[in-house]
Formats: sequence, C-alpha cells, structure tokens
Amino acid sequence: MFEGGETRLSAPGWDANIMLPNSITTSMRHSPETITSGVSWRSRLANFDLVPDLGEDIGSVRWFRGLATLTLLSVAALALTPDYGPIYGGQPSMPTAAEFEEARAQMIMPIAYGSDSGKRMAATDAVIALAGSPERPRIELTASLGRGDSFARMLQRSGVGGDEAANIVNMVSAVTALSNIEPGTPIDIVLGQRQSKDQARPLESVAFRARFDLNLEIKREGGSLRLNRKPINVDNTPLRIRGTVGSQGIYRSARAAGAPTAAIQDYLKVIAARAPLTSIRPTDEFDIILDYKRAETGEVKVGNLVYAGVDRNGKPAIQMLKWAVGDSSQWFEASGVGESKGAFSSPVNGGVTSGFGSRRHPILGYMRMHSGLDFKASYGQPIFAVTDGVVAYAGRKGGYGNFVQLNHAGGLASGYGHMSRIAARPGSRVRRGQIIGYVGSTGLSTGPHLHYELYRNGRAINPMSVKFTQRAQLSGNDLARFKGSLQRLKSVKAGAALTPLRTTPKNEDAPNREIDRLTFRDGRLPTSG
Repeated sequence: MFEGGETRLSAPGWDANIMLPNSITTSMRHSPETITSGVSWRSRLANFDLVPDLGEDIGSVRWFRGLATLTLLSVAALALTPDYGPIYGGQPSMPTAAEFEEARAQMIMPIAYGSDSGKRMAATDAVIALAGSPERPRIELTASLGRGDSFARMLQRSGVGGDEAANIVNMVSAVTALSNIEPGTPIDIVLGQRQSKDQARPLESVAFRARFDLNLEIKREGGSLRLNRKPINVDNTPLRIRGTVGSQGIYRSARAAGAPTAAIQDYLKVIAARAPLTSIRPTDEFDIILDYKRAETGEVKVGNLVYAGVDRNGKPAIQMLKWAVGDSSQWFEASGVGESKGAFSSPVNGGVTSGFGSRRHPILGYMRMHSGLDFKASYGQPIFAVTDGVVAYAGRKGGYGNFVQLNHAGGLASGYGHMSRIAARPGSRVRRGQIIGYVGSTGLSTGPHLHYELYRNGRAINPMSVKFTQRAQLSGNDLARFKGSLQRLKSVKAGAALTPLRTTPKNEDAPNREIDRLTFRDGRLPTSG
C-alpha cells in the first residue's frame, strides 16, 4: 500500500508491477460475489441449447426439451400459414329499372343491340322555362330491339304509352311469338301529335320484320290500331355442295367449293363417327347439304348441316341424314339405322369408391363378396336408369335398404341400393337416363352412396365389363318418311339454291288509272242520260 492511494500487485513470473487504484481494490475486496454471479449467468446462457440434435441423447431431458421446441415451432408455423382459399369480394346489387335505363346510354354495345346514344341532361338554373312551345305534329324514329330486351319496354322507351304498348304486344303475339323477333331488328315508329304535354304521343304506325318470312305493320285507322300482315316470299331450297376430295383433303376442298367453316367441321364429325377419315380417298366425292333460306328482299339465312355423304366410284359409300325422333334428333344411315352408342353408363354423377370383388365389410367386419360398385354421391342426388328396362322390384330389401331392380333385354338386370327415396313403380317401363330414385344411406350403409349391381341370368357380374349399346332403328311409317326426305334432298342439284330467286310477279296488264279499271259491256265509255 502506497501513500498515493495506489496498490501494487505483483505475480510470479511477471516483469512489472501492476498499479491499481484503491477504489478498484476496495470494490474487488468488498464485492467478489458480483463478479462470480455475472460470469455464471453468461456461461449458463452460452451453454443453454434450444435446438439440440434429436439424434443424440435420446430420452434425456435435453432431448425432450428439443422435441418440445420443435413441436412449438411446427405448431406456430401451421398457425401462421396463410389461407389460399378464394377471396370473396362484395357482390354488386342488381340495378333497378331506372338505373339500367340510365346506364344504357353509356353502354359500349352497338345501338342495334339496344344501347342509346347519350342521355338527356336536366335543366339548370340558367334555363328559363318557356310559357309555351310549339311541338312537331309527328315524330318518326327507328328503335332497335336489344338482346334480352322486352318488346313492350322498347316501345315505351321510344315514347309509346303504356296502354298502347300493351295493346301492340297482344296484337303481335297473336300472329307470331315475340321470341321470333331477332335482336337488332330495326323497328320504324311514327308518333302523332298529343293533346297536352302531360300525355304520351299517340301511335300512328309501327312496322318491323317479325320473322324471316313476315313483315308486320300496325297503323291507326279510324281511331283504332289495325295490324297488317305482309308475307315475304322465301325460297327454302337446301344448299348442296359437292366436290372431289383431292390431295388437299376434305376441309380445304370443301372450303374452296364455298362450304362454311362450321358446316365442314360438323360434316367431318359425322363422317368420322361412321368411318375413319384416313379411309377417305382423294378420288372420293364429298356431299354436303345445308338448310338454306332466301328472301325476295335479299336476305340469306344459312342453317345447320342436314346431310353428309361420301360417294366412291359414282356410288354412295356413306349417307347420313339428320332425323328427329321424339324431342331429339340424331344421324341415321340411309337404311334407317341410327347411331350406335356403347359405353359404361354411370347410374349417378360420381366416382367409384369401391369396386367389384372380395373386401372387408365396413360394418360386419369380415371378408365377403362385394357384388357391385359403390358410387360416391351426396344425399338426395338423383339416380338414373343405365338403359331401357322394366321395374321388376321397388321396395325395401334387407341390407340393401330401399332397392330397385330393372330387367333389361338379353337376360340382363341392374340393381340400385341404399336409396333415400324410390321414384319408380313395379311393372312400369323406364328409359335410359330416367330418374328411378335418390341417393341415401338406408340398410347396411356407413354414409350416403349408391350401391349398383348388374346381373346376367340372375348372377351378379362386374358392371365395368358390360357396355350398353343403343342403336335406333326406324320402321314402318317413320322409315317411309325418312327415305322420302332423303330422296328429296338428294334430288336437289348442287348450287340450285344460288340461282336467282323468283320474285312475286306483278300484273303488268293491270290498269294504272281509276278510269281504266272500269269494265264496260260494249267496250265504250258510259254516257250520261
């Protein structure tokens, strides 16, 4: 200890003495536990392992601590995982009639489809109202029936009163359906002079094309509206296009012959269903017949494909005619045989969850034969007949629950189990695709599904091994009408529909003056007295 307040420390092997202030020596002398605790806290923190290797010291406290850390981090990651589902925005409310009419003026759609060109602005304070203003005696305008528009709303939008618009709609509906009026049809309207400004202008006339073969005109005669029909001469001669296939193929050859693109695509589909397109030779001839209408006013309407044929060596190799059977239509060969449809028919819209064969029963718990297919379906979903048949059984049947069995031709039968409700009666005939019941979970079932079975001569077989082939066959009067229509179509010459259309002849000998229309007994003018 020195008088200057310093302490000299020396250590063996040191060449110099260390001079420390008395304050430090006093602190070291009086607080050794402070230094010890500080070093211990840091050492413990440095030696604490939050993520130990789980492959070492399995089963120790350190290992379980690491497992707990891993579990917490995994749970936190899963909890913070963002949702990748759809984000639903606010659904805009449907516009009212007034809002729709206001928006119509700003639509980009063409005027022919019902849009308006601009809108009328309300008067401001700078406008001085006139005490009285003259009105035009009549207004002539042309309106357009928009797509999805109403005929009555179009008339009222043009200025026709509500009562007169309803009267016109009734008059037109009595002649033709309003749905026959095509969107974009121009409608000529003439409005007369009104008695006062708070009333709608009276309708003088409205004229438009109601159908391809009909013009309608409604005129005011003697204070009441009267409808006049003006039929249009229309030629319905089908458009027949023939040509040689050649080396470029059917598509390019038919396009060069003038056939529309859509008609050629339909033609190729029909021919491909009858024979491979690769079997068509360059020397073969294609034969395409389309629905075709021409009006004397110059309009032309090209319809759908009605006949598709291929001639080889001057003889027809393929003849397919579209023919209506009931509410539907399909393609028939010249012999009256329709299309063949053969494929596994699913009795319900759903995938197969359990196949045919042995399996452990989900309820009974032991291996047993699963003699059908289980289809995944929701409760109440409709069940369809796989093909035409007769209902042999419809009711409760043990573990099948509500069960329906259909007997088909050729010794085949089909069964449908676990229904919630039966929609077929025993003894009734059903058609392919007809609803015979609804999916349920009756009987030995763990949940809503359909159990479907197929039998041959009373023995269960794998339903996937059978394809129901349906082939329509015309006979009797239907076959006679079919062949007559085919003969008429084939008698049409190629390009006959493109010849000049005969217009309605006018009587050139008819007198033009009223005096010339008088008939005389002796050929002389009548004399007075």
